[in-house]
Amino acid sequence: MASLKALKIRIGSVKSTQKITKAMKMVAAAKLRRAQDAAVAGRPYAERLEAVMASIAGRVGIAPGASPLLAGTGKDQVHLIVIATSERGLAGAFNTNIVRAARRKAEELIAAGKTVKFYIAGKKGRVIRRFYPNAILADHEMGHIKKLAFSDAQEISEDLIKRFGEGQFDVAHLFYAKFVSALVQVPTGIQIIPIPLSAIPGAEAKPGAPAEAVVEYEPDEEAILADLLPRNVAIQIFRALLENAASEQGSRMNAMDNATRNAG
Repeated sequence: MASLKALKIRIGSVKSTQKITKAMKMVAAAKLRRAQDAAVAGRPYAERLEAVMASIAGRVGIAPGASPLLAGTGKDQVHLIVIATSERGLAGAFNTNIVRAARRKAEELIAAGKTVKFYIAGKKGRVIRRFYPNAILADHEMGHIKKLAFSDAQEISEDLIKRFGEGQFDVAHLFYAKFVSALVQVPTGIQIIPIPLSAIPGAEAKPGAPAEAVVEYEPDEEAILADLLPRNVAIQIFRALLENAASEQGSRMNAMDNATRNAG
């Protein structure tokens, strides 16, 4: 009789677990739709900004005295890896894959003789401390964010640009998960400081080269480019956070679906 009672308790526990995981799947699915719409809507703006920067940078070129955000510091020794993850777990391999990609990049840089530092944006990225306890430059608090806004990305970008200006690093890379579908999220790493012109189609043009269309800039191209450079850093971070939000919910939805099936 004791074994029968234990079996009934086990069955009840399984059903309870299934209810919880099924509810979490439904919540994730609802959040995914909103997050996916936001991520997709943000892509054209980021791409258009890159196109405008390509047009201006291609005509102006990297002149003496150009912004370090474009020209760099003249050094390539200290690399900062910004790891953007979520605050919560139960999202499958979402956070693990981002951290793994960041670690892979770090090991490549270290093998090349570079100094690597980390900037954590998201609670789950703190696991990187286990592997590089003395290389954490900053841990940006994200737990207070209820609804993602551009100001959140701007806060991170301003902190990064300030640290860059102080000489705390020479190059910054951002790692996040690009949203492809509810089933596919791709760990992605991009360089955000200094802005790599080679990554912007059309930006390799020489100063004075004829543009595809005649465009006049007010007050002048250099001033506009100087304003766009820090804005571009913020836009790229915001885009990454939007992609992360959609990827997180897609991964969580699948994880909870698998958990519901396995519980049975």
